[in-house]
Amino acid sequence: MSSARAVIFGCAGLSLGRSEAAFFAESQPWGAILFARNIESPDQVRRLTDDLRTAVGRDMPVLIDQEGGRVARMRAPHWRDWMPALEQCERARDPALAMELRGRMIARELRAVGIDVNCAPLADIAQGDTHAILQNRCYGRSVGDVVAHARAMADGLLRGGVLPVLKHIPGHGRATLDSHLDLPVIDAVKSELQGTDFAAFRALADLPLGMTAHLVFRDIDPEAPATQSPRMIGLIREEIGFQGLLMTDDISMQALQGPVAARAEAALAAGCDLVLHCNGDLAEMQALAGVCPLLSGEGLARSERALAMRAAPEAGGAEALEAAFAEAMG
Repeated sequence: MSSARAVIFGCAGLSLGRSEAAFFAESQPWGAILFARNIESPDQVRRLTDDLRTAVGRDMPVLIDQEGGRVARMRAPHWRDWMPALEQCERARDPALAMELRGRMIARELRAVGIDVNCAPLADIAQGDTHAILQNRCYGRSVGDVVAHARAMADGLLRGGVLPVLKHIPGHGRATLDSHLDLPVIDAVKSELQGTDFAAFRALADLPLGMTAHLVFRDIDPEAPATQSPRMIGLIREEIGFQGLLMTDDISMQALQGPVAARAEAALAAGCDLVLHCNGDLAEMQALAGVCPLLSGEGLARSERALAMRAAPEAGGAEALEAAFAEAMG
């Protein structure tokens, strides 16, 4: 991966256009991410993932947000629909096993179409006032539940041959605003956060990939959102102990200000390894390619460690997994 650039790009539609393919070949992003606009059928998605890898000339990681529930880019009739994670965890007879099987079953569907990285699990803790954009996507309402269920989901994805992305570091559960549209500000003091929100991520800090949160922690850095804050990235690395490859949340979200290139430069300067850009806008991607360097040093080493964990899925038929999931749900 020595030639990969410190950025992940989306693409515009169901197939890779000629200009997009040329851009991917020239810019050499670390990875590509797919959204609902890129998804129609299994054969079409497989062609798209093949074409993305052909364009860059290597086994580039292809990502997706396939949490299940509201955030699912691949849906029925071709793929399984899931209840929201919080509802599943609260209804299941064995919630950790149910989450592991959910991870394995999602991974099975992703691998079949050439996707090998999933932006899950979440270790955000659901609060009474967590914004609706996030609340029922969470895995629990306590540190213990969230850690157990997030670990199980990550294990299931890994057993299915898909790399998990831990999000949203260092914790989005206290946000009462939607960071797609606004910048949330967290007023809780650091000592309280260390025993709750940060503790959940500390227990999962060995996972290979992580994603930042676009929100301000007033007691630690009142000026910059975590994605662009050297203090917060330092806390993620040193106090939470996350040493995996760290990507931003989508750099085009409205929680951040300024042109996308300036946003990316701030995130990289703060200590993020990768910039995530999702909307497929070619002009914005060209601007980002001009400011995102090739991975090197510690970022390259973290990338190599993460990608070394890509493995063939464990054996297990769909019917057996479905039966085990039904039993875990009770």
